[in-house]
Amino acid sequence: MDDAPGFGSGSEEQGQPAHPAVHPADETPAGDGTAVPQVEPVRLPLLHSRRQSPWLVVDVDGSPAGHGALVWALREAARREGTVVAVCVLDDPDDDGLGGLTRPARHEAAAALERLEAQVLQAIAETGVVGRIRTTVLERPLFEALTAAARGADLVVVNGQGKTLLRPAVPRPPVRRLARGA
Repeated sequence: MDDAPGFGSGSEEQGQPAHPAVHPADETPAGDGTAVPQVEPVRLPLLHSRRQSPWLVVDVDGSPAGHGALVWALREAARREGTVVAVCVLDDPDDDGLGGLTRPARHEAAAALERLEAQVLQAIAETGVVGRIRTTVLERPLFEALTAAARGADLVVVNGQGKTLLRPAVPRPPVRRLARGA
């Protein structure tokens, strides 16, 4: 049994403790004649933020107020390491109350997207902020549904009238029931 590797052989018999990460061949001599073992660096896993980066939705309508909202959102996204979603909202000119049944023409959406991207590039040139920016064209009912459904999410909605910060909803404490007659 003395011939088996790992049992009864190695540096333990010579009075030196065996260490799996340090080998006698990997030792380098120190200035005073003693050997200093070389140890491999420990690789730690990358730590990710527990909090997701926020999304800032901006309604860019071509007005000076919409441009100001876009500039603010770009700066805020850079500060908070978030993503700006610049939205151009298409209004249906002949809205007959049956919203969602008709779609605007594709050329209207393409032209609106080109105008939106030009406004975003102008705001980037003005602020010097380059970051995560997305552009999209939405229909008015979809944009209204998005802003209405955003309650309880970490989302900032910005338009010409102002900005709204929607934070995660705080869970309610459990309801305590009292026994009758107490």
